[in-house]
Amino acid sequence: MDEEFTVRVESDAKVLIISVAARMAGMHPQTLRQYDRLGLVQPGRAAGGGRRYSARDVALLREIQRLSQDEGVNLAGVKRIIELEQLVGELQERMVAMEAELDAAYRRIAELQAGSAYPRGDIVPMGRTSTALVVWRPRRFADGK
Repeated sequence: MDEEFTVRVESDAKVLIISVAARMAGMHPQTLRQYDRLGLVQPGRAAGGGRRYSARDVALLREIQRLSQDEGVNLAGVKRIIELEQLVGELQERMVAMEAELDAAYRRIAELQAGSAYPRGDIVPMGRTSTALVVWRPRRFADGK
């Protein structure tokens, strides 16, 4: 079964209590507590200290279950996969932003070249060449040096 890793499209609102999140993920609440201790999922905390999960957390829990049960990946491997998936997502976002900046820079270059009388920029005619002679003399300091 080739499922898409869909954690990024879910809601981030941490509103689900542990029993509801566990039921939605098809797990025991104690499993969610263990995954929290291992750092596989990071639930929010209510004022009283109870864990609160989001729809994104539930999707992540389902993915953890799929990887561990269907694919036979141990929890350390699952944690590494999750970290790498998050890194890939962050890098993809950065790449999209950088591509947009690059496109804007290319557009600006094209605008500047279109407005220039000499678009190539490598040969620019100079005005009349001066034949003036400039004499430079070093400045003398007050102490005579």
